[in-house]
Amino acid sequence: MRDEKMSEVMTTQATIDLLVTVDDHYVKPLKVLLFSIKQTNPGQHFDVWLLHANITPSVLQVLATFVDQLGFNLHAIKVPLAAWAEAPTAKFKQYPPEMYFRLLCGDYLPDTLHRVIYLDPDILVINPIKPLFDMPLAGHMLAAASHMGLTGITQTINHVRLGTRQAYFNSGVMLMDLDKMRQRVRLQDIFDVIASRGRELILPDQDILNYLYGADILPIPEEVWNYDTRDNIVHYAKSFGEVDMQWVMKNTVILHFCGRPKPWEKSIINRYAVLYQHYEQLLVNTQFE
Repeated sequence: MRDEKMSEVMTTQATIDLLVTVDDHYVKPLKVLLFSIKQTNPGQHFDVWLLHANITPSVLQVLATFVDQLGFNLHAIKVPLAAWAEAPTAKFKQYPPEMYFRLLCGDYLPDTLHRVIYLDPDILVINPIKPLFDMPLAGHMLAAASHMGLTGITQTINHVRLGTRQAYFNSGVMLMDLDKMRQRVRLQDIFDVIASRGRELILPDQDILNYLYGADILPIPEEVWNYDTRDNIVHYAKSFGEVDMQWVMKNTVILHFCGRPKPWEKSIINRYAVLYQHYEQLLVNTQFE
């Protein structure tokens, strides 16, 4: 009961804790994400927890200066990879250990930290995020959204592929109860799934999240908390025209640029890419770079 009570207490704190896991290549998108948070959450303080394996000290220093200019605190934690030396990930080069840092974050983050929002770097936050941080988890370990599509056929395929029954959750946005994660998430369990089902995994960390812990995830509305920008027509159709661009700008908190190309790439065709590029330009104009 102690962890549940502590999680409820944590929802009243003034500072929101954010978790990100990136390498050198995603530091620039991370800056855009954090800048969007600053713009749409005025007066709110954030602690940014960065788990990484090999970001160079010079890049970390530039990032730390930028985060300080935003008025946030950056806590960069280098994760030792010794425990992964004999991991079955070595058999599958497309599954680097960094993919799993978010699942094991309870082991890497301080024990004094009890609740955190994980965000992928290919995201914009366009409205206040505190309601997500304050959300009761009702005994669940995590809260996340499912990208259902128009027919739900992808969910059915994932049920067959992974042998699961609950919804298939996207791991790009998660509210995490770290006390519960420290109790339930085990490195060896992840190794076992990779070793036994490695060739069946399409999005390895996300597949493992759903395979091992899907029943312990609280569903949250995707159109608010994890809006897949590729699916604007789907959201419009499913809502009978209610979830249009005006609705999104007023109600959606997190825009997630899933898949390829990304909004910072010239080849992207996405109606929300121009909004992303607007934040990029604002960031340049602030002379933070």
